[in-house]
Amino acid sequence: MPMADFGISMDGRTPIADVPALARAAEEGGATTLWIACHLFLRDPVTTAALALGATQRIKVALMAMSPYSVHPVFIAMATASLAEMYPGRVILCLGAGAPADLKAAGIEAARPLVTISETVKICRSLFAGEMADFQGQVFKVAGRRLINGGSAVPIVVAASRPNMLKLAGRETDGVLISAATSPPFVQACIAQAASGAAGRPFRRLGIVYTRLGGTEKEGIDPVRRPIGFVLRGTHHAENIRLSGAQLDQAALGAAYAAENWSEVDRLVSDDVVRRHAACGTPAQVRARLEEYRAIGLDEVILGGMDDAPSIAAALAAARGVA
Repeated sequence: MPMADFGISMDGRTPIADVPALARAAEEGGATTLWIACHLFLRDPVTTAALALGATQRIKVALMAMSPYSVHPVFIAMATASLAEMYPGRVILCLGAGAPADLKAAGIEAARPLVTISETVKICRSLFAGEMADFQGQVFKVAGRRLINGGSAVPIVVAASRPNMLKLAGRETDGVLISAATSPPFVQACIAQAASGAAGRPFRRLGIVYTRLGGTEKEGIDPVRRPIGFVLRGTHHAENIRLSGAQLDQAALGAAYAAENWSEVDRLVSDDVVRRHAACGTPAQVRARLEEYRAIGLDEVILGGMDDAPSIAAALAAARGVA
């Protein structure tokens, strides 16, 4: 199997002043794409993307995953097209419904996600192409206007973890993005669902893997315990946990995060849970674990969970077998 590309993800916790250095470390380490998360209450991904693009020369930057529940599809298209106008060929749009707990915290209801995401894909494609919008959907109605800076081909992918959304990604977009903290068996199942929707049409298979190097396995595991727990607390990750074979009380984990009871979070997210949902440890351990994800068929393995330039450089070196 050909070697997969490697990307780097940023989750919005990094101080904004550090973004240029992290982006340069990703580019210099050979990363194909910098995936910048859109999590409510964390740092704005569009501002972050602009800083990352301005600090680099070649690496692509993806807005991940912009939600039409928190930002209207027209504004999503405007922001993406503006970045692509300044940095042509280097911008990717990733759409997603958004994390249920974050939407709830902002008082946002996420009704009819399949229809909402599908309509957003269609609206953005039309606006990116420079067309006069004439869309009358069940959720959105956009007509009689065009983007002032349309006319560029911006790839669109969808972040998905459930069967129908995975099929939609394969059927209607350029690729599927599978969340961080997902186990290899779950990633494999997701790819199969997306492929069934694609019915033979080509699409990119992308997956985020929390990655951390250490002198020992424990030194690699400890820093990503809480980020992994943050993801796995979501009820939509129940199937991911089941397929991994890990033992994890999601209800207790959610309560521990809500109470900011970090000692309980650390107890619940055991070493075994981390091993099954990430690539952590010595360079050899990380490289072997990433190989498992690559062998599943990911076109790009996106390394996540790092918030400093040396960690990014070391992880990319390990992934490529030069550390």
